[in-house]
Amino acid sequence: MGFKQRLSKEQKLLGFAMLIIVIYLSPLFVLGEDAHIRVHDNLDSNLAWYKVLKESGQLFGGIDSTIPQVINGVPRNTFGTEWSGIVWLHMVFPTMMAYALSQAITRIFAFLGMYLLLKTHFLKGKEWSIITVGTSLAFALTPFWPSGMLSTLGMPLALWAFLNIRSGNRSWKNYLVLTLLPFYSSIVLGFFFFLIGIGVLWLIDLVRKKKFNLHFLLSIAYMTVIYLMIEYRLVYSFLFSTEANSRDEYFHARLSLWRVIKLTFKNFVLGHTHVMTVHGLIILPVLLFGVYLIIRKRLWKQEKLFLYLLALNFALSTWYAFWFYKGWLPLTERFHFMDTFNFARFHFLRPLVIYVSFALGLKILLKDAKNSKPLVTFLIISQLLVLVAFNDEIIYHKKPSVKEFYAEELFTDIKDYIGMPLENYRVASIGLHPSVAQYNGFYTLDTYNNFYPLTYKYQFREVIEDELDKNKTIKRYFDEWGGRCYIFTAELGKHYMFSKHTKNQLENLEINTEPLKEMGGKYIFSAVPIINSVENNLHLERTFHHQHAEWKIYLYKLI
Repeated sequence: MGFKQRLSKEQKLLGFAMLIIVIYLSPLFVLGEDAHIRVHDNLDSNLAWYKVLKESGQLFGGIDSTIPQVINGVPRNTFGTEWSGIVWLHMVFPTMMAYALSQAITRIFAFLGMYLLLKTHFLKGKEWSIITVGTSLAFALTPFWPSGMLSTLGMPLALWAFLNIRSGNRSWKNYLVLTLLPFYSSIVLGFFFFLIGIGVLWLIDLVRKKKFNLHFLLSIAYMTVIYLMIEYRLVYSFLFSTEANSRDEYFHARLSLWRVIKLTFKNFVLGHTHVMTVHGLIILPVLLFGVYLIIRKRLWKQEKLFLYLLALNFALSTWYAFWFYKGWLPLTERFHFMDTFNFARFHFLRPLVIYVSFALGLKILLKDAKNSKPLVTFLIISQLLVLVAFNDEIIYHKKPSVKEFYAEELFTDIKDYIGMPLENYRVASIGLHPSVAQYNGFYTLDTYNNFYPLTYKYQFREVIEDELDKNKTIKRYFDEWGGRCYIFTAELGKHYMFSKHTKNQLENLEINTEPLKEMGGKYIFSAVPIINSVENNLHLERTFHHQHAEWKIYLYKLI
């Protein structure tokens, strides 16, 4: 008997799925810095943070240590725990190799986790193999937020382990999963909300089945403790730090009831940028048709889990939208932690819920008629094609490549022109993200970080207060959040990327350069020309451009 004959149908499907994942990831490994990847909350922040942390020598810096390259000393805790797997990838490998490896790790374990979950607990028979493998592959190809790692895509694997323990299976494999997952995920970007959900499941068992299930409860506590130990910097900053930070002025409760209702349905159909599920075109119709079949055939009892998950799916979108309802204001004013911690992120559970629902919906279709298997296969392939179309290299091919974005050769020319040690002066940027300068080793007075000292936010605000007064949008953006501590201008608005091909220019800029100079500022990197530079005490030193750079930099010196 030949090798091909010995392989089962399911094994062939698994092999095919792994091949698709390899092909999907190949542009990152083949193109390297010439690859096109997400800018928002990626190139503009996290990838630069890892490099800054790597070069700072503060990987294991103390609780109160700072990193001087950013805003004259951003708290080390801002860059998160040193026990995160993605941090270590960036410590060991160059940026794009670390990025590609992280993508591979996340997608492979996302596939493995969903496959084990469906096969063990939801679709146990071999007749469902096309659904279990197909759904798992689709889940693994979702365009997740890169630095989130397994924060959402690792939930199926964690749920598999918890459900095993809940049913009395005490295998070491379950506890290995619960031990290792926290090292490659984030508690605030997914697992805080997941663990609460698992806790609710334990409570439901207690109330409905009168079953205390000590081992299940202890497993939840075990994973929680590991997270708290790994995220000790976050725990300290949240519970014990007395210094006010920019997060203290994050105000989320602003939407009217009508806007909340619209946001509910928008999130339900389209999802969210940090947990993109790309489910609106194929998966949502499958779920709705599944409801139709249940109603038509009166399968309420047989398919109640499917209905529960669909209701939970909509409830999570509703909760997400209502978290921004202005009716919360009295509570947020009384309980400050409701502003500083984003409880809307319960919707991060939706990828898990949506794709398990997709598998159950396909099962309902497959059971509905004998000849429905081609339709189920078609739907799975269609969803895979939709997801492939969301590959970074396709979605972001008109955006700058990593090499063009960070423009290292261009900024080397600027370093050589200035001719001083980088630590001896400070810079700020206009029309491009500060992460570009930070990635290239410059000491910046502007930044994008989750939190930083509130005193610095006020100090920096003096630089741009006249510009903020001219534009309500950027004023609210800075004052009511401020994570982007940028030199905002009324003319450019809330835009951060002006390429070398831009026709934009600043004609009526009004910034206060004295506070910049007091903070050590010497230069401004502007992506657009400043026509009234003299009125702002700025002198154009030189213009820099490079064929492999996205930017044309106008180097202004503070005078």
